[in-house]
Amino acid sequence: MALGAQRQQVLWMILRESLRVSVAGVLLGLPLAFVGARLLRSLLFGLAPEDPLSLLLAVLGTCVVAVAASLIPARRATRVDPIVALRYE
Repeated sequence: MALGAQRQQVLWMILRESLRVSVAGVLLGLPLAFVGARLLRSLLFGLAPEDPLSLLLAVLGTCVVAVAASLIPARRATRVDPIVALRYE
């Protein structure tokens, strides 16, 4: 997977892939959030459907959770000996 790569490179590679998936989910989910908020307008008490602060916090929260969720497997991947991983494959 990363023969010759430094630990930081492997860590960043895994975190970057996780962030790519998160950004793709956000880009697909934002239009759906706008449509859903307009449909549920009567249930949103004290909140406008186009509230930019709520959307920004939701996007940032998604990215933070994605990084936190991928940090443990990424750190575990930095500890794997490449020779052992190749023998397993």
